[in-house]
Amino acid sequence: MFTHSVPHQTRHADDADAPTVAVVGLGYVGLPTALALLTSGSRVIGLDVSAARLDAIRDRSVDLLPADHERLTAAVRDPRLTLTTDPAALAAADTVIVCVPTPVDAHLVPDLDALAAACATAVAHAVPGQLLMLTSTTYVGTTRDLLVGPLTARGFTVGEDIHVAFSPERIDPGNAHHAQDSTPRVVGGATERCTELAAEVLLRTAPSVHRVTSPETAEMSKLYENTFRAVNIALANEFADNCRSLSLDPLEVIDAAATKPYGFMPFYPGPGVGGHCIPCDPHYLLWQLRRLRIASPLVDTAMTAIAGRPRQVVGRVRELLGERGRPVAGARILLVGVSYKPGVADLRESPALEILEELADLGAEVSFHDPLVTRARLHGKLADSVVEPAAETWDLVVVHTVHPGSDLGWLTGQSAVLDATYRLTDLPSRAVL
Repeated sequence: MFTHSVPHQTRHADDADAPTVAVVGLGYVGLPTALALLTSGSRVIGLDVSAARLDAIRDRSVDLLPADHERLTAAVRDPRLTLTTDPAALAAADTVIVCVPTPVDAHLVPDLDALAAACATAVAHAVPGQLLMLTSTTYVGTTRDLLVGPLTARGFTVGEDIHVAFSPERIDPGNAHHAQDSTPRVVGGATERCTELAAEVLLRTAPSVHRVTSPETAEMSKLYENTFRAVNIALANEFADNCRSLSLDPLEVIDAAATKPYGFMPFYPGPGVGGHCIPCDPHYLLWQLRRLRIASPLVDTAMTAIAGRPRQVVGRVRELLGERGRPVAGARILLVGVSYKPGVADLRESPALEILEELADLGAEVSFHDPLVTRARLHGKLADSVVEPAAETWDLVVVHTVHPGSDLGWLTGQSAVLDATYRLTDLPSRAVL
């Protein structure tokens, strides 16, 4: 085999050779993947263990980009789309794509339950001639452990009567600038024929496919992508702390450095990192390396720093309140924006939740305001977003996430604001981390 990219091949909705593709897991990756495949002309079987999730999809009450919402509106009326909780439906597919979450537990150990169950389901219902493709970010060797080995045990010959590949998902939630049809894909098959078949499917929704020589190479490439981001975010946060110590604006420093057209890529500081990518994926690598007694000190240090960032926010809150002679206990604190990134209503691994929990543990009266998140679970109870934050009095407002189009003019009337985004430079009462 060899490594190269293949250009996009334009497909149309009336393709006679359109495959039937089953997507296992209709979350933030699986659902956009299913919609893109449907738009490309494929018949799509959407399988999810949650009937409630399927109902939400049918009702179009899911968090998607506007363009994908338009696709979904058309898709729910399209007879080429089947939504089901019945795994037996997988037998009707030419290709089965596994897109399930790969989180970590409270001890930062990979939680493989959903992935193992989804792969076991795909293997149990596999039929001759199918392509099984894993896209979930995971440890190196997963594709062989959870697909190739079990399929071989069932009597299949991988590369001949069944095919297996790994192609890491590349979906940036809430970012319309990084659409699937403009983002290249990486793929590595168990054999060269597996890679060829997987590339044909991927080219229906991607501009190009970069082929690598094995599933393991593709798995490691995804870990490298997100570990690269984690290390650089940790560095950006550390530099921001250093800039505050030296009375400098970190964003001005970053923007100045970013004028260099080579050898630099800007990353920006913030209150922490959320989602199921940056805070989780590098731990799949670290977990595997520890089992092999291999150290990765740079990655380990970066992930420790990322995990500790929300506690830094809490420490800074205590410091700012102390400067005003106000104890944390009993202080009314509002957190603006609780989703993990702008433009999405996604609370997975959001630093905001940890910040609110820790402040509540210290006795603060905590509330939040988020135009996209109407309700969140805090201390085991559901709390509603404050609709009119300007109408109330706060001892401190912490700005965590700023959604596009948000009007934060009311912050000018607040006596104390902690700007964890570093971007609200015009506020008279602003402090940064």
